[in-house]
Amino acid sequence: MCLECGIFEATFMMDPYIEKEILLKNEVKRVGQGNFDYLVNKVFDFQYENNAVYREYCDALITANPNLTPPFFMPIEAFKYHAISCRKSIGNHFFESSGTTAQVNSRHYVQDLDFYLEMAQLGFEQTYGPLANYCVLALLPHYLERQHSSLVAMVDHFISHSRGGNSGFFLNNQAQLYKTLIDNNLSKIPTILFGVSFALLDFVTTFQMDFPALIVMETGGMKGRREEMTKTQLHDYIKNGFNVKNVHSEYGMTELLSQAWSKGEGVFTPSSTLKVIIKEATDPMADEKPGKAGVVNIIDLANVETCSFIATQDLGIDHGNHTFSILGRVNAADLRGCNLMVE
Repeated sequence: MCLECGIFEATFMMDPYIEKEILLKNEVKRVGQGNFDYLVNKVFDFQYENNAVYREYCDALITANPNLTPPFFMPIEAFKYHAISCRKSIGNHFFESSGTTAQVNSRHYVQDLDFYLEMAQLGFEQTYGPLANYCVLALLPHYLERQHSSLVAMVDHFISHSRGGNSGFFLNNQAQLYKTLIDNNLSKIPTILFGVSFALLDFVTTFQMDFPALIVMETGGMKGRREEMTKTQLHDYIKNGFNVKNVHSEYGMTELLSQAWSKGEGVFTPSSTLKVIIKEATDPMADEKPGKAGVVNIIDLANVETCSFIATQDLGIDHGNHTFSILGRVNAADLRGCNLMVE
């Protein structure tokens, strides 16, 4: 106690782990091409030291092949069967993948929700400019209905930081969405419409409009909901329904905190915290050549709390200019994603 002022003095001692995590996150926020590889090494060392599940996986790989060099990409299925975290306590907050009742869903234990939303906004604005310029509409469940969806949390954040009072969720009120789109078109308000594939298709089946300036952001999801169609067929229907030149897309997943964005033709540009590496389909340790199809591995520096090095079940192509395309899923990969979000 301070004798002169009569009040207690307390010295706040931050948990050394939390202090390291915060410092690393601050570096990730400022990542660029010049220091990306440096941060890859720094994040790997941090996660190898603090993430017991990831360290066990790395050690097993090194034991099997001592010539391998990090970082090592952990199979995405690990999020189904383990609590992947660098923290001693995983807490109560998690993102969960959509799936059928017969499936084991992935859980991504993310305690620093503000950091996720900050990184998502940063990545979006790197491609589209300030959120405050747009009215953001969503053919998605509301955040209160799907509190464990990373996509819904991100779009809910975008809505709260968007332009004007017309932004919102409209999955259960398509007539009101149609009216809002008409009003925004007449008022020339820049507008983004996020939607799962089947919901966008349902909407344009009922409503037709002429809104060439609209950004339609398709977030995936057709399997099990409608008769299968190719991505080209789907986008043609959507383009005709809104009279837009391109359908935009978002590439993200429960196990990631960063996204990639496509302005059309299925070509994605990753955010500054995300890097896609294509591996040979027959050799998960060998990089595939640009222009050839292979399995998508991802470095997500924003995943500081959990694991930044993930081997997905997606097939893709690296175009060699910091862009990539997704071709589909590896055979026998689980049905997953936003298509089952509403169930």
